[in-house]
Amino acid sequence: MFGRPPGVIASPRVSSSPNRTSHHFVTPHKRWCRQGTVPTAARCVPNSPSPRARCCCCRRGCIIDRRRRRATVRAMTVFSRLAGAALQVSLTALLAAVVPPYYVYKLTTYLLGAVFPEDVAGKVVLITGASAGIGEHLAYEYAKRGAYLALVARREVSLREVGDRALALGSPGVLVSPADVSKAEDCEKFVDDTIRYFGRLDHLVNNASIWQVCKFEEVEDVNHFRTLMDINFWGHVYPTRLAIPHLKKTNGRIVGVTSNSSYIFIGRNTFYNASKAAALNFYDTLRMELGGDIRITEVVPGVVESEITKGKILTKEGEMKVDQDERDAILGPTPVERVGDFARTVVRDVCRGARYVFEPRWYMGVYLLRVCLPEVLAWNSRLLTVHRAGASSTDTLGKWLVELPGVRRAAQPPSLRSPEIKDE
Repeated sequence: MFGRPPGVIASPRVSSSPNRTSHHFVTPHKRWCRQGTVPTAARCVPNSPSPRARCCCCRRGCIIDRRRRRATVRAMTVFSRLAGAALQVSLTALLAAVVPPYYVYKLTTYLLGAVFPEDVAGKVVLITGASAGIGEHLAYEYAKRGAYLALVARREVSLREVGDRALALGSPGVLVSPADVSKAEDCEKFVDDTIRYFGRLDHLVNNASIWQVCKFEEVEDVNHFRTLMDINFWGHVYPTRLAIPHLKKTNGRIVGVTSNSSYIFIGRNTFYNASKAAALNFYDTLRMELGGDIRITEVVPGVVESEITKGKILTKEGEMKVDQDERDAILGPTPVERVGDFARTVVRDVCRGARYVFEPRWYMGVYLLRVCLPEVLAWNSRLLTVHRAGASSTDTLGKWLVELPGVRRAAQPPSLRSPEIKDE
């Protein structure tokens, strides 16, 4: 089976087992062992699992090698433990040195922002998705503070109605620009129109968004959801890219309205969650790149009264429609904040210079779950929003809970049950 080198003589040796005989190669050239050049066939007994079936010199070398390996492993283990302990001590010392000054800085900036908020009177604010919901009410809040408004949305009639109300609330001037934020050429047009009409730009509010409800495996064609990604992500990127040169001139601000889905995962919202997480990370990275030239505020809404929470969804077939049963199957008994209160809080915090606006505030507890107990959050989301295989898509625990007596009235504003919801 093995080739035998010259000078190696095979001699039989009876093993300790009565019915077993092993053969040991005896080598007269022990210098091979000392130099580590003994062929495997000369060192080992054929078909023997025992490392002892070797010549004495080889066994001695193997024992020494094993001892060296064990010593090396012990030394590496001790070193890694010492290195880990040193790293922990260093991080603890760093946190002890950095955290107190950081919180002093945060408290100071918060107090300064509260005492000396930004005055937006006479400034120009461009808002996308302004024909309804959050964008509409943000326009009203800016109008009350005396800002000029450039309003953008696809529905021109609704947009003009919002513009008229904004003028009545105190805005000195309103520009209405019907456009689709998912198209780069439309974005270029309304940014240029704003600069041409007002001569400057101070705040860019990226708000346009649509919602999707279906399980990923139920999607008939993923290309149907390019529209969602184009609006929810590229609808933030295009206006931002075009507005940056103008915002730098005024040391302006970008306000990006994302979603709590940027942080937490909600069942049957696969593409929506992904688009909002992409937008959030886009703004985080952009803030780091721009430094202090342009300030950025990221608005992270929870469940807020809007066309989305009224049931306007993108279906698995890629069609926009109003389906309040599907809405209830996802939102369940989650309290819905009134959009007027939400917009008031957002504009107030934006003028105070906030980097992030989390509203409602109690959602901060959910974000902590995402960091500390992600499995619990995933289990809860699946339990409330995902239907069983073969069951109706609206057959969820969340929908059953919201239909309990008194729950819907307590959790949802009356507008969420209005039949006058546009599905265009």
